Amino acid sequence: MKTAVLGSGGWGTALAMVLLENGNEVTLWSYQEAESRVLRETGENPMLKGVPLPRELALTSDLNCVRGCAMVVLATPSFAVRTTARSLKGVLDPGTVVVSVSKGIEKDTSLTLTDAIEQELGPDHPVVALCGPSHAEEVGRKVPTAVVSASRNQKAAELVQDLFMNERFRVYTSPDIVGVELGAALKNIIALCAGCCDGMGFGDNTKAALMTRGLTEIARLGVAMGGRKETFAGLTGVGDLIVTCTSMHSRNRRCGILIGQGVPVQEAIQQIGAVVEGYYATATGKELAEKMGVEMPITEAAYSVLYEGKDPRKVITELMTRAKKHEIEDSWL
Repeated sequence: MKTAVLGSGGWGTALAMVLLENGNEVTLWSYQEAESRVLRETGENPMLKGVPLPRELALTSDLNCVRGCAMVVLATPSFAVRTTARSLKGVLDPGTVVVSVSKGIEKDTSLTLTDAIEQELGPDHPVVALCGPSHAEEVGRKVPTAVVSASRNQKAAELVQDLFMNERFRVYTSPDIVGVELGAALKNIIALCAGCCDGMGFGDNTKAALMTRGLTEIARLGVAMGGRKETFAGLTGVGDLIVTCTSMHSRNRRCGILIGQGVPVQEAIQQIGAVVEGYYATATGKELAEKMGVEMPITEAAYSVLYEGKDPRKVITELMTRAKKHEIEDSWL
């Protein structure tokens, strides 16, 4: 089946290789011709070192590559998802399924990325979110991985499942696109915090508490926005949280480590050298929590460190000395 992946970063490249392995015709699109030229000349993506690009993978910077495709994957950074979707108007064939694989919440609107895509493309193109605990570095090396294809359109979710799934890349389907996307986006906040704790020299106890309570507040907001509670116990909830908070592949965790070691926030982001989605997710997560009337103390604490310059050690003390709570929120009601 003819497909295209828009965005030639590590994740877009890894997914393009999965599609190609499954017998699809695949074109990998780069925003700039210089990026595409590097891939052609070196036969490798610098973000996936040691993973050779198959010769059958078509490389281009011409957006007309999406014409005639049954499925188009948007693998750009979250800030570029809307503009990329807008550029597809009048180029996509009617009925082409559009798959968002970026993780984030749109900065200016606080919309999920699939909502932003739907606003731009309208009802003629079913939209799917493909998320889960999936480092590009490992998918590129064919490490067994499981993800979720979520959509309000069951046939579209199942098409994505059919095209991507193989013996090393397992795909589940879900109708809960809201819960799937929010879990995938908001876990980056907790990963930044987990890295910060590592940078300050705290231990396993601290990280376990942070991840568990972080998941609680992610689910709290997700349910308030229409997601299903059980989604947050799945791959795009606890699964994505585990992999992002514990792996050095995670840009968010690495950035947090630097901040915990005392590196100023903006300098830490620059040292990572790529988009740190958790930085932006913290601001939008805080805004959504206030809008929905949902308590998210860890997100608020992260915001105070990232945007207000608060000392992370003082923030930890404040979190630990908050008013007494029941762990189960509806206890004895």
